[in-house]
Amino acid sequence: MDSGSSRSVENTVNRVYPGQLVPKMNTSKKMSTLANPPSILEMPREIKKSCRDRQVEITIERIKMAKSIKEKQSNDLEKVAFKRKADGEEKPAGKKEAKMIELDSPLITLPLPHIPLKNIMDVEVKLVYVDEEDVSYEFVKSFMPTGIWPIYRAAEIVYPLRVLNFSIPPQIDKWLQVALKDASSCYRQKKYAVAAGQFRTALELCSKGAALGKPFEASSEDIASVASFIETKLVMCYLRMRKPDLALNHAHRSIVLNPAYFRNHLRQATVFRCLERYSEAARSAMIADYMFWLCGGSEQCISKLIKLYWQAMIEEAITRTESFSVMYTPFATKIRADKIEKVKEVFTKTHPAYVDYIYTDLQGFHMLPQTVDWSSFPPQQYLLTLGFKSKEDGKFLEKVSSRKLPTFTEHKTPFGLLTREDTVRHMETMGKRILPILDFIRSTQLNSSLRACSGVMEKLQYASLLSQLQRVKEQSQVINQAMAELATIPYLQDISQQEAELLQSLMADAMDTLEGRRNDKERVWNTIQKVGRIEDFLYQVEDSFLKTKKLRTARRQKTKMKRLQTVQQS
Repeated sequence: MDSGSSRSVENTVNRVYPGQLVPKMNTSKKMSTLANPPSILEMPREIKKSCRDRQVEITIERIKMAKSIKEKQSNDLEKVAFKRKADGEEKPAGKKEAKMIELDSPLITLPLPHIPLKNIMDVEVKLVYVDEEDVSYEFVKSFMPTGIWPIYRAAEIVYPLRVLNFSIPPQIDKWLQVALKDASSCYRQKKYAVAAGQFRTALELCSKGAALGKPFEASSEDIASVASFIETKLVMCYLRMRKPDLALNHAHRSIVLNPAYFRNHLRQATVFRCLERYSEAARSAMIADYMFWLCGGSEQCISKLIKLYWQAMIEEAITRTESFSVMYTPFATKIRADKIEKVKEVFTKTHPAYVDYIYTDLQGFHMLPQTVDWSSFPPQQYLLTLGFKSKEDGKFLEKVSSRKLPTFTEHKTPFGLLTREDTVRHMETMGKRILPILDFIRSTQLNSSLRACSGVMEKLQYASLLSQLQRVKEQSQVINQAMAELATIPYLQDISQQEAELLQSLMADAMDTLEGRRNDKERVWNTIQKVGRIEDFLYQVEDSFLKTKKLRTARRQKTKMKRLQTVQQS
């Protein structure tokens, strides 16, 4: 798309969607995939709790509930597979064979299609700016008949976690209902600033106990769902007011309070898009699509719209970056070393400006919105190859990904304290060089095979650096984002007892930090960082030892050669 047509589209979108932020879309660079191109998609304050134990209890409940819902989905898939086998409805052999020969077929790079800006705005109108009237409760059991998944209609309540029990959703406090009704009325009249003020008042009522009709019988989980509903309304108001920076923390908190509701993640994606943080927007959209499927979403048109949004954010993330380029390789079988080398050769030919260092991500495989099908196991997977203009960036990423513990500080004295200059240098390294790359890698990777809290502890360590530099606002945003990711983890992957305990500790410490609690106990992520520093120090010692040993061996060989030459001459 040329600059003239791009401006024309943006002007059109501004007329059709006057209340939405429309950043300029960049189309200067293309992402490529290898062999057998996928089919193109159609274009159609968290309430602060006085006791952190409550949040830990909710986290435990989420782990149990997420395990239950994933087991149910797995059982449903097994039943479908059994029925297909009984009916003789095997999948077409051609499709299976195509997957098996992908890496053996000629490696061809093809640019992915550009998604028009208007299509992205259409998705936001249909799925993000929906004026819902009812609360989506995370832990309420459905009263609908077993086996019938409800349809997600535009302005209707969605109960994400449905199991076999029957119960009626709790009733909202009458005074809170009045406040929400008045705020919604102002929102519909496009009085967004007034509506935001009234939603903030409703949030205060909720924090004082006026959330549900029977406050003494209300569970903390149900109160959290009501608060999440108000937080997401504030997100919409601030987006309409073109203030995504104010919407950001509300988007994070809506997820902390109710991570199972897909629209919370999609609204966070929109906030990230408006802030031009496209990699994080892509990950939020990916999680939204997965949550929609996991919690029983059955309308394919909604899933297609979410995938379209996810695809657009990935494309925009690639075109905006200048330090690296990307290639995805589809595969079905175990990848051998010779295949990785073959992929690197193709990357070198197709991306000659980004070959100073080529990195292949083997920590977890990737999925693309064009081919992902959450109901199939396993879905189509891809190998991610990144090429860097700077060899230093690539080596640093390789070093970080190979560590057992997440830490970026390269201490020469691991037991010493950071000076202010060191803190500033490390913060810039993390914020500008490392975290953006890790965010991009995670935009097509639902979970990492390395560790359950991968990507979260790095952000919490980054927040510690911001705290040392007294950048309180940025620290708060980073911690809120990390908490949203922690709340979501139990739904994305199976976690061990040890990982569950780590998750609870990180969540509790993050809440303490946001509430300004000070105690003598170290934060979990700071402890991990110190251990990581020691690991890094030992790695440097080992590396230095190996280099010295190698140098000594080379010298011995050189001496032997000289002696041999002397003997031969004599």
